[in-house]
Amino acid sequence: MINEIKQLMDQYSAWLRDNIALRQIEDWVEITTPYLDRHNDYLQMYVKRSDGGYMLTDDGYIIQDLELSGCKLESRKRRDLLTATLNGFGVKLESERNALTVKATAANFAMRKHNLLQAMLAVNDLFYMAAPTVTSLFLEDVTAWLEGAEIRFVPNVKFTGKSGYDHVFDFAIPKSRKRPERIIRAINRPDRDAAQALAFAWLDTKDVRAADSEAYALLNDIDQPPSPAVIDALKNYDVFPVPWSQREQVRDRLAA
Repeated sequence: MINEIKQLMDQYSAWLRDNIALRQIEDWVEITTPYLDRHNDYLQMYVKRSDGGYMLTDDGYIIQDLELSGCKLESRKRRDLLTATLNGFGVKLESERNALTVKATAANFAMRKHNLLQAMLAVNDLFYMAAPTVTSLFLEDVTAWLEGAEIRFVPNVKFTGKSGYDHVFDFAIPKSRKRPERIIRAINRPDRDAAQALAFAWLDTKDVRAADSEAYALLNDIDQPPSPAVIDALKNYDVFPVPWSQREQVRDRLAA
């Protein structure tokens, strides 16, 4: 089955394709991606044939790891936020194992694999460091700030890039007479993988948006500042990096 999965691998990113490892485990194929989790381990997903197509899953890893780290998803607010995030990627939650799952066909396998990987990264980032004593999540803080600053926005927007892949952004601010369309992603854990994922999403998206559209990354720097490498990487791909502690500096640009 490994050769079958290799043939289904997407061609949109040579770097991703060339850095994925496959391993057969009984009826499943383990896909090891080059993206790292919070423990600097490579993220893995699993695929098997199912009902004439394919079932892809993280085998419950993402949510189990968060819960073992002290981030419980028992409150109604957090479960709703989790559901909204997964819905944005078309990914389902298997309640028995808390596994992220998605079904695919041979025709859309690459896109569904992309969606599952992006959902794994998004959920991991969304609840990172959200211990039981934390009363709000970074995305909630960003939403509250936008509302308090009277910045109009559309939450949880999905755009289809030139590759045909869908990309989810946390907020979109419509064009005004003074400013172009602005697209925002809130990054709770601004590391290399998060920057790389946003860079690809923006590169794939901006060619199908208005020519003057802008992308912003709001970076959580409450515990530690983002590394210069992350800042430079975002700038190199025309994404405006905004440390959370410096958010007031872009208030007027976003509110206009």
